[in-house]
Amino acid sequence: MDSARLIESWPVDNAAVAVVASGGDVIGRYGDGGRVFPLASVTKLLSAYAVLIAVEEGAVEWTDPAGPDGSTVRHLIAHTSGLAFDTEQQQALPGTRRIYSNTGFAVLAETVARASGIAFAEYLDQAVCQPLGMTSTRLVGSAGAGAESSCDDLAVFAAELQAPTLVDSATVEEATSVAFPELNGVLPGYGMQKPNDWGLGFELRDHKSPHWTGKNSSPATFGHFGQSGTFLWVDPAAKLACVALTDKDFGPWAVGAWTPFTDAVLAEFA
Repeated sequence: MDSARLIESWPVDNAAVAVVASGGDVIGRYGDGGRVFPLASVTKLLSAYAVLIAVEEGAVEWTDPAGPDGSTVRHLIAHTSGLAFDTEQQQALPGTRRIYSNTGFAVLAETVARASGIAFAEYLDQAVCQPLGMTSTRLVGSAGAGAESSCDDLAVFAAELQAPTLVDSATVEEATSVAFPELNGVLPGYGMQKPNDWGLGFELRDHKSPHWTGKNSSPATFGHFGQSGTFLWVDPAAKLACVALTDKDFGPWAVGAWTPFTDAVLAEFA
C-alpha cells in the first residue's frame, strides 16, 4: 500500500499495520501480523467490549453503583467517575469532568468480576477473544493497559466493531456515541479538549484538535491509542478501520506521524 512508505519512515524497529474494510476484509497489510505487541491503553477497547457483553448478559447494569459515592458502571467506563488517572484519589464529583482513569477501568473490571464470579481476564477471553478466534490476545495486566495482542487479532476485532456479532449493533452504536456530553478534560498526549467527548470506553474523534487520528477523519471516528505506540481507529463514514502496532513508545514521533498516515490511508482506501 502507498501508505507503507510512511510507515517505513517511522523511527521504530517493528511495526504491524492492517487496514480493514467494513465487510471485514483486510485490504492493506504491513509487517508481521502475527507478532505480539503490548497494547497499553488500546486494551481499553477490548475491556470495554467485554463490559458491553456483560451488560447485555445482565451480569451488570449501567446504573449499578461502582467506584466513588454516586458513581456507576456507566461513569467508570466513560471516564466520568471522578477517579484520578492512576490512584484512588477522587478529583471531581461523578459526571462533572472527563478525567481519563486507568484506576476507573480497574474498578470496572473488579465490578464485572464480582458480579459474574469470573476473573476479568478470563471473562474477556471467554466473551471476546475465544468467540472471535483471537488466539494471541491475552490480558496479562490491568484492564486499562495490560493486554498484549497481534495485528492479525486486532484486525478481526476491528471487523467486529464495524459489524458486531457478539453484541447487538445498537449496543455498539450507544457505546460509540457521546456519554455525558459537554464535559471538558485532558486527552493524554494532546492536552485539554473542550469538550473531551468519549463514549462507553471508546474515545471519540468529534471535532477535537489536536488529535491522533487524521485531519480528514470524520467526526464519527472512534477508537483508542496506547502509550506503547499503538492505535486502533474505526471511521464509519469511510467504512474503514486501521490497526497499527509498534515497539516504540508514544511520543513526539507519533504525534507527527500518525495524523498524516491516517490521512494517507483514507485517501488510498476510502
